[in-house]
Amino acid sequence: MNALRGSAVICSATSPLPTSHREVTEKSRLRIFSGSANVALAEEVAAYLGLPLGPMVRKRFADGELYVQIQESIRGCDVYLIQPVCRPVNDHLMELLIMVDACRRASARQVTAVIPYYGYARADRKTAGRESITAKLVANLVVKSGADRVLAMDLHSAQIQGYFDIPLDHVFGAPVLIDYLESKNLSDIVVVSPDVGGVARARAFAKRLNDAPLAIIDKRRQMHNVAEVLNVIGDVKGKTAVLVDDIIDTGGTLTEGARMLRREGARQVYACATHAVFSPPAIERLSSGLFEEVIVTNTIPMMDRHHFDQLTVLSVANVLGETIWRIHEDTSVSSMFIND
Repeated sequence: MNALRGSAVICSATSPLPTSHREVTEKSRLRIFSGSANVALAEEVAAYLGLPLGPMVRKRFADGELYVQIQESIRGCDVYLIQPVCRPVNDHLMELLIMVDACRRASARQVTAVIPYYGYARADRKTAGRESITAKLVANLVVKSGADRVLAMDLHSAQIQGYFDIPLDHVFGAPVLIDYLESKNLSDIVVVSPDVGGVARARAFAKRLNDAPLAIIDKRRQMHNVAEVLNVIGDVKGKTAVLVDDIIDTGGTLTEGARMLRREGARQVYACATHAVFSPPAIERLSSGLFEEVIVTNTIPMMDRHHFDQLTVLSVANVLGETIWRIHEDTSVSSMFIND
């Protein structure tokens, strides 16, 4: 992966990190635990680090209350809790808060909430009177629960980093997506932002993808989960269009964008996003034949019913694992995402 090349020692999940005496000592203080939201991703991250997932009991009482108990001593340890805040959002959020509190009460030296997908991120500002800024509320809850720092991937808006009064490391799924696209040897690529708000994301993506040209879809949203596409800004005729977004929820924005790109003469349309929320009717829309391929990552676990022929799911476990190790070793995280 381009983002992880260079002087850093990078190891795959089957080739654990080096084990010098110092690193053995440090790794003895490192603990990885998983909530119930995405155990498969947590297992991959732990394998990259050459560690087992920590033992933990998770259960639900008859009245619906959640229970968590750490099953080993973590006194003086650096604990990383992997839990995306995905469907069912409120249960997984509450479970994360309980895990943090349990670790704090067990005398962990440092507790890091690893949140591959940050739920409520789209409620990041007031768009009408008497609304909650829920992204800030969730940040407050994580901080108050006792977390020392947060590791998040592809936050919906950069301003969310400022909602936390503790350190936050913000990493990206783009290098994984870009490496995959480069392996396909596509020609005449144009990167397309599905709306004006995503231009900065698409521009950064295009720069890393061999300085591909950029196009923008101008749209106007009439209500939640309903988008009206107006026109395409940029040349897409005869090109391979790559629509880039952070989240695919109902798929309406990307589907309407793909339809517009086809009308404007795009030869092929690919969709790329880090977070595959896939609320109905996303699967029907994305598998309708408008896309050559829909490429996402595994920040959110993929249910069997969400699979379709055009879907490709890539793992971000190595990105998260490398970031956890760098945080633990007090080395640079941002250098992972600087081009060689």
